Amino acid sequence: MDPNKIIVRYEQVAEQVEGPVRRIIGFVRAANMLTLFDAADLEANPRSAKAGPVTVAISESIEKTPETFPFKTKGVLVGASDYDALDRKRYELRFVNPRIEGILDGGHNMLAIGTHILVAATGDERLRQKIKRWSDFKDAWHENRAAVHALKRASTGEDANSEELNFLVPLEILVPSDVEDNGVVDQFNNSLLDICAARNNNHELTLETRANKKGFYEELRKALPPSIAARIEWKSNESGDIRVRDLIALSWIPLSLLALPHDEDGRKVEPPVPQNIYRNKGECVKLFDRLMGSPAVSKPTGGEYTRELHNEAVRSALRIAASLPVLYDKIYIDFPAAYNKADGKFGKLDIVKMAKDMHSQPLSHFTEEPVEYRYPDGLIMPLVYGLKALMRVSKAGAVEWAEDPVDFLDEHLDTIVKKYRVILDAFSLDPQKIGKNEGSYAYVIDAFETEILRRAHRV
Repeated sequence: MDPNKIIVRYEQVAEQVEGPVRRIIGFVRAANMLTLFDAADLEANPRSAKAGPVTVAISESIEKTPETFPFKTKGVLVGASDYDALDRKRYELRFVNPRIEGILDGGHNMLAIGTHILVAATGDERLRQKIKRWSDFKDAWHENRAAVHALKRASTGEDANSEELNFLVPLEILVPSDVEDNGVVDQFNNSLLDICAARNNNHELTLETRANKKGFYEELRKALPPSIAARIEWKSNESGDIRVRDLIALSWIPLSLLALPHDEDGRKVEPPVPQNIYRNKGECVKLFDRLMGSPAVSKPTGGEYTRELHNEAVRSALRIAASLPVLYDKIYIDFPAAYNKADGKFGKLDIVKMAKDMHSQPLSHFTEEPVEYRYPDGLIMPLVYGLKALMRVSKAGAVEWAEDPVDFLDEHLDTIVKKYRVILDAFSLDPQKIGKNEGSYAYVIDAFETEILRRAHRV
């Protein structure tokens, strides 16, 4: 089976054309949706589906009122840049680029319908509890594909003895209005993300989700340690327990060293103020989107709406940014001991929880290393920002480490934290006040630079 080519058969169908888009809309019997489950994925959908009240309600509607189900749901939206209209209300769809083609909306419908089919095919009700996300469903679908297609044979043809797959599903397919005209196909491809976003307006697509779909996070994804990259929620509802905005906020530490270009609207992109990597990560994401969308930073990949990074200075900064999560966790782990060496009693602080007093072992944010204490990250964000002092821009214009950050922290963090006590005590160790105060960041940068000078003097 070619995973990028399927045939869909409608029970009722109509076509509409406007501009570069042809819409094919109608009802498809569930039995004829199986090829879509086999081939198309949710990669094209900026947001992944996950089980919850919505999917439960859809499943109940299929089971209790299958005859009215197609009138209760928007159904499924699919996009394909190449197709053929066949006889008997059939359409062959060819997904030329699965990154932007496939399921554009209706992921929750697909998840609920697919889970219903799996339970019917296997008789295993436990699957309803096991399948939490689209990735779980796809694994279960492939494992039970033989049982599913046995159910299809029992539900179709003259000898059909099962009604499980006879309910109707609204299916809308978007294709270019003229597949022979390359200009029309390019216009069609460029419109897909906007169409996708508009169709998802019952739950507005986050800026992070749209930026991910445009390809703005690809360099970071590739440069991160795989164990960390796998834990980041790159788009809404995707598996991952680290918000991508946490990473984007940190990326502004190296990016702020560069002379930034103008965005696609001609406005100069300025880095966020230091405290906003803690207090306003949403602004960090917006500024990152403007930066990455600049013609001086990225360019369209052919006729698609995705973009490809071509600015080597920005690329170098993002590669440095990919090393910051590990350093963030190192500072988080080492800070309590450094505080204690500065005549503090970290475990006695009201904002601190000790691992021995917690029901489960606390872990560091990015690398999931066991930690002795759990405490608000507002206490250390200025120290994380201080890593900027260890970076420089080379003669070639690339951001690089001027000092080995691990060695530097091992040697100097205790001294820096001893100085940092001035800030901590001034704000009575209130993490919100410390993390949101611009003076905290300036003070720590100065402390880092002082240690760099002393280090250089000793050499």
